[in-house]
Amino acid sequence: MVISKDMGIIEIVQKYPQTTEVFRNYGMGCFGCAAARYENIEQGALAHGIDVDALIADLNKAVTSTGGCGCGCGN
Repeated sequence: MVISKDMGIIEIVQKYPQTTEVFRNYGMGCFGCAAARYENIEQGALAHGIDVDALIADLNKAVTSTGGCGCGCGN
């Protein structure tokens, strides 16, 4: 597993841009929100009433299906 619930939302989006769509699909599209800069994934998901485990699973699926960093290099 590449992404865990204690990682920061902005940290994930910056490192893995392909996760943006996953966050939006879960109703978490407020990346410009001040709270997103300080919240981890679990805090953000709980604030939005989202199943944290399902979100983490989908985020990791997005990352691994595109070869990790999203550029296709396999990292």
